[in-house]
Amino acid sequence: MMISKGDYMAESSGFGKVILFNEHFVVYNIPAIASAIGMKTVTSIEPADKLTLIDNRKETPGYKKEKMGQQKNSLKRIIHAAGIDNPNIKIIIEGDLIASSGIGASAASCVAIASALSDYFNLGFSDKKINEIAYEGEKGYHGTPSGIDNTAATYGGLVWFKKGKPNVIERLNIQSPVEIVIANTGIVADTSKVVAGVRERKEKNPGKYNKIFNDAEKLVYDARKALEVFDLKRVRALMNENHSLLQEIGVSCKELDFLVKLAKDNGAYGAKLTGGGAGGNMVALTPTKHLQEKVASAIEKEGFEVLRTTIG
Repeated sequence: MMISKGDYMAESSGFGKVILFNEHFVVYNIPAIASAIGMKTVTSIEPADKLTLIDNRKETPGYKKEKMGQQKNSLKRIIHAAGIDNPNIKIIIEGDLIASSGIGASAASCVAIASALSDYFNLGFSDKKINEIAYEGEKGYHGTPSGIDNTAATYGGLVWFKKGKPNVIERLNIQSPVEIVIANTGIVADTSKVVAGVRERKEKNPGKYNKIFNDAEKLVYDARKALEVFDLKRVRALMNENHSLLQEIGVSCKELDFLVKLAKDNGAYGAKLTGGGAGGNMVALTPTKHLQEKVASAIEKEGFEVLRTTIG
């Protein structure tokens, strides 16, 4: 909270995220592992004559225009879920998290808005309540989201998540933070369409897809163990395998596959798409600053935007 020019203001934030294991599979009640990253979306609220939203985030070109209708729907859902009627406020979204596909930009904004509303209207929402409201906001973007993005954005850290009634959410602890590289394809993806495509293909070919989904479930339990004992070589193998499974269900694209190969060719421990796929971002495990810089520089030389950050 802040006071400015005599008017009451509230300011809150939500973390960006990467999904390390099992995006898409998580929709079908298979566990996934996500981590908050060091970039945030920050939302401030101040009095106004009418409800106004100003989005000052840096973006992948076209992202905000493409998502404008979804963003309006999301904001309407958040305000309704928070129990607020016709608020006369200005909501300003900014921060160092770029608005792009695959790094939880929509979830970070939903969490930041929900938290700022709680502060501004003195509602006293718990993290659990903010997470629930942000999930309602995520429906405006993704239709039937898993809930993993808003959970990572709310709680931070490394998160084990399994969709259910209720969702299973556990904080995972690792020995020390690990450097990663996130590379942006520059393609704005519609996650709801990608999720719907997986569902359609799964219904048409249940035998093939059931095997892939069983493999993904076994893999994520192995990944949890590997992270908890800090066996990064094992994590590397499992990340690479997870990307192959995501390719098999049709959610990668040639740009993501190119970035995955480029990262691995330059020494990344493991690499895979992260988020909805069909564009968006790739994440590479690059323990040590030296390796992180080597992989990031190689990707930048090919003309792609890169984030250097950590997980855990």
